[in-house]
Amino acid sequence: MPMTMTEQILARAAHRDLVSPGDNIWVDVDVLMTHDVCGPGTIGIFKKHFGPQAKVWDPDKVVIIPDHYIFTADVMAHRNVDILREFAAEQGLKYFYDVGTERYKGVCHIALPEEGHTRPGEVLLGTDSHTCTAGAFGEFATGIGNTDAGFVLGTGQLWLKVPPTMRFIFQGQLPPYLMAKDLILAVIGDIGCDGATYCAMEFDGDAVYALNLEERMTLCNMVIEAGGKNGVIAPDQVTLDYVNARNAGHKPYTVVKPQPGARYTFEKVYDVTKLEPIVARPHSPDNRAAVSEVKGTKLDRAYIGSCTGGKMTDFRAAAALLKGKTVRIDTFVVPATSDIAARLKSERLGQQTLEEVFLSAGAKIGPPSCAACLGGPADTFGRLNAPLSCISTTNRNFPGRMGHKEARVFLASPLTVAASALRGEIADPRELLS
Repeated sequence: MPMTMTEQILARAAHRDLVSPGDNIWVDVDVLMTHDVCGPGTIGIFKKHFGPQAKVWDPDKVVIIPDHYIFTADVMAHRNVDILREFAAEQGLKYFYDVGTERYKGVCHIALPEEGHTRPGEVLLGTDSHTCTAGAFGEFATGIGNTDAGFVLGTGQLWLKVPPTMRFIFQGQLPPYLMAKDLILAVIGDIGCDGATYCAMEFDGDAVYALNLEERMTLCNMVIEAGGKNGVIAPDQVTLDYVNARNAGHKPYTVVKPQPGARYTFEKVYDVTKLEPIVARPHSPDNRAAVSEVKGTKLDRAYIGSCTGGKMTDFRAAAALLKGKTVRIDTFVVPATSDIAARLKSERLGQQTLEEVFLSAGAKIGPPSCAACLGGPADTFGRLNAPLSCISTTNRNFPGRMGHKEARVFLASPLTVAASALRGEIADPRELLS
């Protein structure tokens, strides 16, 4: 029987010829990732159940990336990182990207591919819901809780239910005013925050394969906002070139693509030429509106960053609008990783570097991290410490998500956020693109 991509990957990991949606199976894990928020809890569970002197199942398959509460004076946040340091040293983990060292990376979901830990056909689990980002590389990637992660640390396996697959096809040539953020907000707006509950969301179509990998990562990143178990895009040569240039440990991998005749529980086709820029209004990612519906809504702040919106493609788009202009509201720019931060200092747009473009426009640039996307301690860069209205490239706008519980957060693409920063109100990027 033909299988979807997700079914094929899980069948391989379960050493089975065939799996079907609803099957409960043991799968071998290729990579386990944790960070400073969930890492200490995961480590505690591992030691409680496997013993204080227990060793992880495979130190080469454990990746630890502190990224959430990093640049803060908060003592407990520092203690979390100390626990990670102690565990990495005790276990001899080679893939620990420590804060305050040359190895520090930043946001785990962007650091994982940069450091070569994302490969087609593999199973990647992480103690963060946006681990699904890595599905852009043709693998099964999903977030798990501390208890499951503690078990994986000791065994290298996990009991999973095979999800059914929903398929979303984007056809046509993407207009210059649209980005992947607009596409995924359109999907979430259509099916709702529970529309893909425990489903794989597979993306296909000419418009998807015209996207670079960073934009494909944005699509897969936000499947969790629709309740999805994982997002996935079949690898093409663009994917393979990226992976082969990085592949940590030069590990072999198996490319998986959809099999003709595979069964999907839902399928929807979009013509991207008929879409317009989209925002998600407070307080839910499925509270969709066309920019034209909310244009003119007054704002206090703009934020460009996070695993969803802090990549080079995001900053190039924003910088193209901001160059030579001045923002009217507080605008915060946060690169996802140290590599991206360095490229902002070196990549040029005309006579200026991208960093100079942002600074000249009046934006503030923070160190690479999750920063205000998850609120964080009161001294977190960009945190909403008052009931402000903010337009953001992040992925969630629930009450309190970026700090103050009464703040109003609008989600949008980097183009829409940049346009809005220049106007001081929600603005349509089509009016500013030359």
